[in-house]
Amino acid sequence: MSIFAQILIVGWGFLMIGAMAIGGFFMFRKFLKQLPKEDGKSIMDWQDHYIAKTKNMWEAPEKELLEELIAPVPELFRDVARQTIAGKIGEVALRKNASKITREILIEGYIVATPKRDHKILKRTLKKKDIDITPYQPYFEASKADYSQNWKAKYTKAKSRQ
Repeated sequence: MSIFAQILIVGWGFLMIGAMAIGGFFMFRKFLKQLPKEDGKSIMDWQDHYIAKTKNMWEAPEKELLEELIAPVPELFRDVARQTIAGKIGEVALRKNASKITREILIEGYIVATPKRDHKILKRTLKKKDIDITPYQPYFEASKADYSQNWKAKYTKAKSRQ
């Protein structure tokens, strides 16, 4: 067997192992979200619960705004992003005892649901739509890397500053 064939086989082996590792990483993350927490429900269960509870609270302009905000997400991940963000928006709406999802609730929920690296895109989109971001500044500032660690306490603290 020639040296070229051996290099090709070894390279192909590394490529396949790398692809399987990346796929396994994402599958493991999904698995962790399905594990029940202290209350007996998983992150995904709560997400589905909030979406189901607030399904009738969405109106057309808010749905369109959500679609605009998630447009920069790669198409492959857009459905997952939409569901995760909508779940967090629903949670914020239910915590506020809102009767419908307003633009303000949508933006607050979007900020809470997304990591700080995505906030630049959100700010740019809101400026294009002539939406003032000043009322949401405490929520942007409360975010460090992301809201997954103790987000409820940070959200409550930012809300009390207003």
